Amino acid sequence: MSPIDVKSPKHCEEKGFKVEKLFPKKKLFFCFSTISLSILSFIFLLYLTLHPTKPNFTLREADIYQLNLSGPRQLLNSSIQLTLVSKNPNKKVGIYYDELQVFASYKGQQITLHTSLPPFYQGHEDSNFLSALLIGNGLPVDPYFGYEVQRDQSVGKLIMNLKGSGRLRWKVGTWVSGKYRFNVDCVAIMPFGSSFPSGPLSFRQGAQCSTTL
Repeated sequence: MSPIDVKSPKHCEEKGFKVEKLFPKKKLFFCFSTISLSILSFIFLLYLTLHPTKPNFTLREADIYQLNLSGPRQLLNSSIQLTLVSKNPNKKVGIYYDELQVFASYKGQQITLHTSLPPFYQGHEDSNFLSALLIGNGLPVDPYFGYEVQRDQSVGKLIMNLKGSGRLRWKVGTWVSGKYRFNVDCVAIMPFGSSFPSGPLSFRQGAQCSTTL
């Protein structure tokens, strides 16, 4: 029987063969892959378990105190008071609101400046009232703006959009997510009679707003 000649790594190196120590690298790669997979699985499981739902916004009331053109350039002056209600529908997720701004538009034209609202935190299934006074002084508008307002007055109703935007962060326990931009659009349909501008145009019906995230 022929003897079996087994060469040791040291013997191979002496003969000029290259011996690589692969086991430590494989072990390190295996550990890294396991940790990464565990983290991804935890994040995915957390998402499936919580799956945060975007907040709900409702236009509670709105009043138009001023909406008129002035001067040879027919610039717009406006004054609008509004109240929104924001609700967090999530049972296990809180929401931080940052960089909140609201403004009013009419037939696609912005009729007030942006008004900033203070940042706030909203707990699980909590609701908050948000009030703002929207002002516009000397705003340029379309040449047909006055005609459109007069036509709506003859019809007896005025449709106005109240829009908001900002950034939100989800909070789960002590963990807080990055910022996500959201937009809100509310539609107010107001009775528009001949008494304006002696009295404000008022909206008291309440309306659900659309929210995009």
